[in-house]
Amino acid sequence: MKIKRDISNNGDIDLLEEYYPEKPLTEREKLELSDNLEGKIRANKRSIFKIISHLKALKRYMLDGNVKWYRKSVVIAALVYFITPIDAMPDFVPLAGFLDDAGVIAWTLKFLGSEITDYYD
Repeated sequence: MKIKRDISNNGDIDLLEEYYPEKPLTEREKLELSDNLEGKIRANKRSIFKIISHLKALKRYMLDGNVKWYRKSVVIAALVYFITPIDAMPDFVPLAGFLDDAGVIAWTLKFLGSEITDYYD
């Protein structure tokens, strides 16, 4: 299926031609696509579980009475940014919507340095 658009008598331009192959995919190509997709899903699951472990460590850090209030305020700001849907990259944008949130969490972990390591499982 090709989508064509006429542009002021200059002829037709085939839009999306490279996205819609003229011939159907072979069984081998279908398997390769399927394997690639499953690998990406597994990699994303690992990333999600890693972010969850970071969030749990930040929560434990927050609940510790020995941590100074100004160090906790940085964590609170990062967690509020992570939770709120209004931020630099809206969360409803697939994948990219959570990149800025993950960046804020990563920066917070970097800021806290080695003092956060005791709060992981």
